[in-house]
Amino acid sequence: MLSVADAENKVADLIAAARRAGADAADAVYYGSSSTEVQVRLGALEDVGRSEGEEIGLRLFVGKRSASVSSSDLSTEALGALVERAVAMAREAPEDDYAGLAPADRLLTGEPVAIDPDDGQDPAPGVLKDLALGAEEAARAIAGVTNSEGAGASAGRTLMALATSTGFARGYQSSGYGCSASVIAGEGSVMQRDYAYHSARHFADLEDARAIGHRAGERAVARVNPGKLASGAMPVVYDPRVGTSLLGHLAGAITGAAIARKTSFLLGKRGERIFAPGITVRDDPHRIRGLRSRAFDGEGLPTAPTDIIEDGVLTTWLLDSASARQLGEAPTGHAARGGSGAPGAGTSNLFLQAGGVSVQDLIGDIMLGVYVTELIGQGVNGVTGDYSRGASGFAIRNGKLAEPVAEITIAGNLADMFLHLTPADDLVFRRAMDVPTIRIDGMMIAGA
Repeated sequence: MLSVADAENKVADLIAAARRAGADAADAVYYGSSSTEVQVRLGALEDVGRSEGEEIGLRLFVGKRSASVSSSDLSTEALGALVERAVAMAREAPEDDYAGLAPADRLLTGEPVAIDPDDGQDPAPGVLKDLALGAEEAARAIAGVTNSEGAGASAGRTLMALATSTGFARGYQSSGYGCSASVIAGEGSVMQRDYAYHSARHFADLEDARAIGHRAGERAVARVNPGKLASGAMPVVYDPRVGTSLLGHLAGAITGAAIARKTSFLLGKRGERIFAPGITVRDDPHRIRGLRSRAFDGEGLPTAPTDIIEDGVLTTWLLDSASARQLGEAPTGHAARGGSGAPGAGTSNLFLQAGGVSVQDLIGDIMLGVYVTELIGQGVNGVTGDYSRGASGFAIRNGKLAEPVAEITIAGNLADMFLHLTPADDLVFRRAMDVPTIRIDGMMIAGA
């Protein structure tokens, strides 16, 4: 993997080569990664893996025609051939009035905001092994746990550099660590599995491995011998680890591509109230040590914290330059891209702001409902907002969590679900998308 300076030079050199070959404009992105992973099962080392990789992607324009190519071979000969191939492809491509680089006057200049993404550490495999063993041991120590699917720990580093023919050339490096455990409780036909994990940018921020394992074991035991609920309309309460999926549906519905193609159930809703008053959903790319923090987006535009939902009102679309042109607007600094292809749009550290009610009070008046800890399937229609997913979790009876339930379906429409959503006060930042416990009234349950 290259250094940040070398990666910046590499993408800048590729841009220069593209211009010499006849491109009118171009951008290039480099991704490098290295990681070590350790897996254990039943107290024994099962696997140690080390992976390293790098990829460079080039997008160039000849008039209104463009092409995108990528390569994992960074040799001078390979990149020369890459440029030639891209220019030839672009000359045969159809014209696109909306494709192009981000406006030069909107690119990041000056010092980028500090996000502290890299702690510079490189834990030895033995350290990772001890973490994994500790997590599994704690999980298996929970009474009722009968088997293990294993535990793991990982450490890695990624590097991204972006350059454009309009003069932008910057990169950054970030570290990442993780620990997880997955165990089985019960025996025979009533066996249930569950898991727990944590990821962090800094090794010092990684949750204690034994706490992770303990949580996995307790979750698995609590799910043993599930029943079913009677069908009907009732409140549904989402555990934070599954409630994040609701933010994913929101983000997908407000990307520029979905709006431009008219394939979103939120089409025409910008500036309107789509959540209850007081609800805020914020995208914060500047969170210190955030899992998706970034000073600039995938096109080189500066990023900024944005209240996507403010007091229940949808305030913005998520626009890359192409979708912004198609809609006659300006890009919003939400461009995202991989090593190949054109940028799209997406979020960074997205979260639903905590409410003012405790979890106990949130469920305290529910005579019959369901607390969802796992979702199954992908039954969500982004065009209509219709929502239907398999689920499991726990019944809520007389304001308290009761017996485990499984093989149920929860259904509704996202537009109605958003309007009737109530957040608890237990927001914790653990993921790239975070929510507190969420209650939604009036959903349909298909059970026994």
